[in-house]
Amino acid sequence: MPENADTEQFNADELEAPAWLNAQFITDVLRTYEKCPELEVTDLKITPASAQGDHYASVMFRTTAEYTTSKGKFCKPLIIKTMPEQEGHKKDMLSDSHLFSTEINAYTKALPEFERILREAGDDTKLFVPCIYHSLEPRQVLIFEDLVPQGYFVIRDRPINMNEYKNVFSKLAKWHAVSMKVLNEQPDILKDFKYGLMEMPSIMSDPMVTTGMDNFLKMMDQIPELTKYKPHFEKIKENYIQRMGDVMQEYRKNVQSDGYYVMCHGDFHGRNMMFNKNEEVMFVDFQICNLCPITIDLSYSVYMLMEPEQRWDLGKDLINFYFSVLEDTLKKVGYKGKMPTNDGLWKQIHRHKFYDFFLLTTFSPMIVAVKANTFKIHELIQDPEIRQKSYLYDPYVQDVKKLLGKYEEMGYFNDL
Repeated sequence: MPENADTEQFNADELEAPAWLNAQFITDVLRTYEKCPELEVTDLKITPASAQGDHYASVMFRTTAEYTTSKGKFCKPLIIKTMPEQEGHKKDMLSDSHLFSTEINAYTKALPEFERILREAGDDTKLFVPCIYHSLEPRQVLIFEDLVPQGYFVIRDRPINMNEYKNVFSKLAKWHAVSMKVLNEQPDILKDFKYGLMEMPSIMSDPMVTTGMDNFLKMMDQIPELTKYKPHFEKIKENYIQRMGDVMQEYRKNVQSDGYYVMCHGDFHGRNMMFNKNEEVMFVDFQICNLCPITIDLSYSVYMLMEPEQRWDLGKDLINFYFSVLEDTLKKVGYKGKMPTNDGLWKQIHRHKFYDFFLLTTFSPMIVAVKANTFKIHELIQDPEIRQKSYLYDPYVQDVKKLLGKYEEMGYFNDL
């Protein structure tokens, strides 16, 4: 790290690179990637790759590798993503997960096939950044081309604008449409995408998750306008996580004849997207991609991506726009399954309401606080007192007031 760097803006475990991440390692990677055995890295600058709050489920570094070959001197900006090595909460939570094998499968199998199908249909949409190296042994590592020198950035200091939103949901719709085609015609390509949140017991048993409803109920006690809704949440307190899990695992455990199933991104929020000055978007972080109802990415986006003005109507306009692109893309790529309908999509969103209940009571207070730079993500995950404070953060309280009214209007509290 440069001596004058502001270390507070980075994750602590990314301030110093591990010993194995050195010039020889990058030399070996680039020799293979460039098919150039005489390549030599002459200089390697390593810094943290992202700001606090951008991610939690990995350790990331940015490096600029200067190297020489017989053709001259070159420079390659890279992003290195690996598992936590420092002892502590993050390592304990992630050590036995399928995060890296899932992401490697996304980059090497699913996403290239998705792009190939789009190209055949005359659509040049780019779904992923080139992955130049991956391994699971002796350590879990992924290396990508760095998008920052190409003019991409993560939006942190302002809301996403409407053109950017439309580009986001257009790209998601194309991804989902092609995955529906692949699932219908070449299911073996996607058979390994079976590890979502519910398959990560270390996360689902973490206090971040297990204390969500208790914190939510305590918050309702302090807000007079919300007390009338409390009996609904007390009624589901004991089983809402399992019923949320039933939604997420529906494709694997209880396929519905009228269900729309896709390969979802699984963690569809703004810090997993990079934009450029033309408002184009590139999705990143495919660690919990899995086969599940089409509603998973959509509902997640309502709470974790959208701003209040979209969220308070459950993302109606953006989701309807998404569906128009989904339908159009399915036709273009020659999808032979039963076509989804807009009405059917909204019926499934309603049927999967326990996913909304989980997101609102557990993840939403944390993401609202992180987006406002009120608290740091590691504090919210690890410190129960700070996490409880996020439930009383005014923007979150306003969200809850609006959303519970919408739930009531939509009949979400019927037949709990």
